[in-house]
Amino acid sequence: MFFLEPALLALFGVGLLMACVWAAHLRDEDASIIDPFWGIAIVAVGAIHAVAAGAPLRGARLAVALVAGAWALRLAMHLRARHRIEGPDRRYQAMREARGGAWWWQSLFVVFLLQAILAWVVALPLLASMSGSTAITPLVALGLMTAVAGFIYESVADGQLANFKANPANEGRVMQTGLWRNSRHPNYFGEAVFWFGVTLTALASGAWWSALGFVLITFMLLRVSGVVLTEKSIASRRPDYVEYVKATSSFVPLPRRTN
Repeated sequence: MFFLEPALLALFGVGLLMACVWAAHLRDEDASIIDPFWGIAIVAVGAIHAVAAGAPLRGARLAVALVAGAWALRLAMHLRARHRIEGPDRRYQAMREARGGAWWWQSLFVVFLLQAILAWVVALPLLASMSGSTAITPLVALGLMTAVAGFIYESVADGQLANFKANPANEGRVMQTGLWRNSRHPNYFGEAVFWFGVTLTALASGAWWSALGFVLITFMLLRVSGVVLTEKSIASRRPDYVEYVKATSSFVPLPRRTN
């Protein structure tokens, strides 16, 4: 269900959260600190909406909340650990250099509040599920299983890549084993599967409008902050990546192509 006032309250809440993160980033001017809060912000939208709408977390609502909470916690820990090891994100550094002295205040709008709005839209299926029917119908069960499968797939892919990068012998090399053999971005694929599953649980309550969140996150993964942006400069840093691209699907895991 979608309740306007609780939804606006959730938007205000996630905007306030991101504004606080922006204020914290001013010390080091490292906008990368926002990344671990992405998943937390999305779950916060669903939680605030459910509480404000008076929708107790039980049955299907509770199941979806637990799965989403586990996803957000795992993602936050992963991104925090990656930031500790790899340092500031190159994408934010480039934006900061391009905007110069105006970055400190412009970043509030072009990074932090923008991501608050995007998180609110992406959270629509979660928002609908956490305030919808409490009945665990076959479609809800299918959605939960799909979401868990996507969560596991994404977690394994991130873990495999982290272990690969941790080995000094792999410096400058391209990860081409495990889940990365048949997809150049299996972690993004797992993310899309996760949100498809959450969307199914929302559709079980008739919230067809919530599919907008799944469409947005998939578009972002494929065309904005995911595949395209990640691969923009990677070939110059890893020469073997060109051949990897020729042989490997960019997103959906498929058998490797042969010349």
